[in-house]
Amino acid sequence: MASFLRGKQAGMQNDLSAGILPGSFSPDEQSRYGINSQLRFVQHCLTYEPVQSLLAVGTNETKFGPGKIYVFGQNRVQKFIQPSRPDSIRQLQFVANRLVSLDSKGELTVWDLDTAERVAGFVAGGAVTCLLTDPMLDWAFLGMASGDIVAYDLDRERVSPFRIPNFWRKKDPEARSISLVGMQLHPRDIGKLLIAYSHGAVIYSFKQNQPVKFLEYQVPPGARGGNSEGLDTLRKPRLSHAVWHPTGTFVLTAHNDGSLVFWDPKDGRVVMARSLSELRVDQVTPQPGHPTLVEPFVKVAWCCKENPDDTGLLIAGGHAVDAPQKGLTFLELGQTPIYATASWEVLANHFQGKRRLTLQTPLGAQVTDFCLAPRTTPHFAGAQDPIAIFAMLSSGEMITMSFPSGYPISPTNQLPPSLSFVHPFVTKVAVSTLDRGRWLGMIETRSQGEKLLKGGAEAVKPRRRYEGRNVIQVAHADSTVRIWDVGHADEIENQNQLQVDIARALNRYEDVDITAMDMAELTGEFAAGTRSGEVVIYRWGPNKYYGRDGPKQLDPNPGGLSDISSRAEPSLKDGLQPFVLYEMMQGPVSVISVSDVGFVAVGSETGFFSIVDLRGPAVIYQASMADFARREKRTSFLKSHSSASASKEWPVVIEFGVMTLEGDSYSSIACFVGTNQGRIATFKLLPSAQGYSVKLAGIAQLNDKVVAICPIVAETGSPAAATGPIVAGLRNGQHVNGILVAVTQTEVRIFKPAAAKGASKSFDDVFCDAAAVTEFELHGFAVVGVFGDRTARAYSLPGLKELGRAPLPMLDASRTTASIVAQTGDIFGWTGPSELAILPVWGGTGKGLQTPQDTMINPELAVPPRPTISNFQWVSGTQYVSPTDLDLLIGGPGRPPSKRMMAAAAAEQRLARGGAGSSSAGGSQEGWGDYLTRQLNERTEKLNIMSDNMDNLQEQSAGWADDVSKYVNRQKRNVLLGGITGKFF
Repeated sequence: MASFLRGKQAGMQNDLSAGILPGSFSPDEQSRYGINSQLRFVQHCLTYEPVQSLLAVGTNETKFGPGKIYVFGQNRVQKFIQPSRPDSIRQLQFVANRLVSLDSKGELTVWDLDTAERVAGFVAGGAVTCLLTDPMLDWAFLGMASGDIVAYDLDRERVSPFRIPNFWRKKDPEARSISLVGMQLHPRDIGKLLIAYSHGAVIYSFKQNQPVKFLEYQVPPGARGGNSEGLDTLRKPRLSHAVWHPTGTFVLTAHNDGSLVFWDPKDGRVVMARSLSELRVDQVTPQPGHPTLVEPFVKVAWCCKENPDDTGLLIAGGHAVDAPQKGLTFLELGQTPIYATASWEVLANHFQGKRRLTLQTPLGAQVTDFCLAPRTTPHFAGAQDPIAIFAMLSSGEMITMSFPSGYPISPTNQLPPSLSFVHPFVTKVAVSTLDRGRWLGMIETRSQGEKLLKGGAEAVKPRRRYEGRNVIQVAHADSTVRIWDVGHADEIENQNQLQVDIARALNRYEDVDITAMDMAELTGEFAAGTRSGEVVIYRWGPNKYYGRDGPKQLDPNPGGLSDISSRAEPSLKDGLQPFVLYEMMQGPVSVISVSDVGFVAVGSETGFFSIVDLRGPAVIYQASMADFARREKRTSFLKSHSSASASKEWPVVIEFGVMTLEGDSYSSIACFVGTNQGRIATFKLLPSAQGYSVKLAGIAQLNDKVVAICPIVAETGSPAAATGPIVAGLRNGQHVNGILVAVTQTEVRIFKPAAAKGASKSFDDVFCDAAAVTEFELHGFAVVGVFGDRTARAYSLPGLKELGRAPLPMLDASRTTASIVAQTGDIFGWTGPSELAILPVWGGTGKGLQTPQDTMINPELAVPPRPTISNFQWVSGTQYVSPTDLDLLIGGPGRPPSKRMMAAAAAEQRLARGGAGSSSAGGSQEGWGDYLTRQLNERTEKLNIMSDNMDNLQEQSAGWADDVSKYVNRQKRNVLLGGITGKFF
């Protein structure tokens, strides 16, 4: 009976929710965009795989969720991995098309990237400080806090008995607090391991099973060192990093006093000790300078070009605390001198560097980790021929820069949308349901560099072509807005992102905070408002100023409109171009609505309201909400707002529609403005001689802050939108029987605007934070709301009967007021500071978030062979250790061949069987002893060949010397005889 009465009161005869069956309201968690928690503040939680072209990041465990691993590929390809234990992720490494992770409790886990499932793992017996892997090895080395190193067999999924003790404790038994800070394998000779202890570095030989060099940095009295502290004493600064030269010719150690020390690993001598700004800091000087406080080194990477001898250092940290410019430092060293022929002075001068660049990072944030993106190979510690830098900041954000110039790289169409949520942080989100045809035509043409992520393949998804596209507008802290289709768990036909730069449109790059956004559903026009009171309006089209970077200087125009088309981005050829700037200048913009018929309505937090006609363009209406309050009868005002009469009132919701208002005999364009005090003002937009005029039609009083205003057609429930065809029909007397569905924090009301009472239903127990009239395809329409108790509820139209209620435990309770309900029935809600969940409410099963079925690994892409030592080094007796030798040395003689070796051997046998003589080629398998014997024989044979060649060269040289001696003697004799003959004859 209550439903029937409400229908009569609202003036609606049809039950718009009759086709919605019980149980149809069941939200599914369709997808999530963003990062669930905080990006990890330690090194190595960001890693890039150049062969598969994938990027992996790990997060902290916080109150918003446990640590999680995200793996990203091209476009929307992604996979998230949830460890079974709620720990923070500390380190990540790609190995053999799998991912190896280390968490804060010392658990090593191997993950299958295609299934996102755990393959193997173990928990170390103590605190783990670092993890070392190699793309071509089946071993993971774990550095323990005690200084010991444990080896884990990734192939056989077990811990090896092999263990490397703390060599520095053996060298200096009296040293205290010796900890292991890092490890790195020799880039060419896998048989050497560089171990970094807090007191010094050790070069360890797997072949000899002992250290071959100890590198201890000492600063004598009178030398400045890295920070000019303790000048009168002998100092031994603690070591923080140790890395190999890309060819293994030198070793670099970084220390906590700001010193960078270059070593000759053959004899253990210091070639050069310097800081970021000073040279030869280990030498006594009469003017050592004043003590300075130096930031610790965060990470050091020894990079190289395609030629590994052409190198440079990329360094995070090491600046003076009071340095005016901070960021990443790139020290270009250039071509490495030939070690065998260069003098000691030439080698030392080489490390002075050719130039030093500071790669700028955002003010107030420091780099906590960075990762290089090599073009082709993962070798050389992932630092050969890099194209870009991914950097983590102490704020939890991420930045991308070109290498080595350090120019910022926009993540738009370069990185997946989830990563863009922290690139930088998101400040505001809006959603518009765009026409599919309109969205398919909105593909911007922009000058852009090489794609950074190219790996993976998206899973096959169904097509839903005839549905509106939920296009999200995401405003970031750097004043850029990225616009893209979130999809309906279907195939997204236009995956491209659009980008607009609000700061450039304002020609101001400071204090630009975006507070409101909206996008027209049919025309694609976009508007954004700022905290300082400006409104920037964009239109789709070509850029008249493409390739030119010279925006015109415009005079301030408070309250007026300015043409800002010259402020288009020079790299954008086709896309959303800046059109008009409206300098409202009445406080922060609180709400914007862009219609499909050329009107933009704007409200500010100081209570002002404006309507802009884009046909002029011109501002056709301006008013204050305080004026509307004074027009109401005092009795009504005191009855409803006796306790809030002195409160400030401003617009919070604006919608356009076309309908016949109460008391009118014709339909017109209407603008509905809802305020924070619960008033809904209705304005009529009527044609006039000058274009359009605006008239206040009436004000309806509701209980609390307006959450949503939805104009609908009374007979069908479809939106009573102001579109071009409908507005054109008004000239012919077309009528739209419209109804307004308004939702406040405490009630939902259906009424005929402008001021009819209509029907209502109160929410007695909780506030409503977001709502909309949604469509359940082929079933009907209903009001869906998100409430402060983290529940979603649906109500019928017009009876306002509760159709269903579902909990939303994944939402962040402190941010439910920022939730959005789209017309399509999708809820957009924040699960944390930087993660947004999309939940379609109709026709689901209530299932939680499912792991994406995208394919991450392309098995046809093989890792290139690991670089090896040169032939000259091999012939001269360098004890080269192959991966197979290392398997024998670490795993012991009882370890069977690895799965990778067996697969390679099987492939060779198949190839052999396919050719001539296959019966003899594939019939036997070489044993470990036979393999080592063959290797020794081959080396001996080559050495013998070299010896024979040298003997032949010696014999040829001796014969040549004899011939020369005979020739000289013959010439002397001829000269003597010629003189005697000439004298006597």
